[in-house]
Amino acid sequence: MTENETALPWLVIRQDEGGNRYRVGRYATRAEAERVAERLDTRGNRRLYAVERAS
Repeated sequence: MTENETALPWLVIRQDEGGNRYRVGRYATRAEAERVAERLDTRGNRRLYAVERAS
């Protein structure tokens, strides 16, 4: 992992209707990533937002 990846270990992932997954952003804390995912999820679109720890 690079220094930036170590400092920002939490990912927000978007999965669309077709099952394609895209990284939306990287965050320093899980709580921050969950807030972003929740905010995006409330927009009413047909996408799923998940929080994952980078490996």
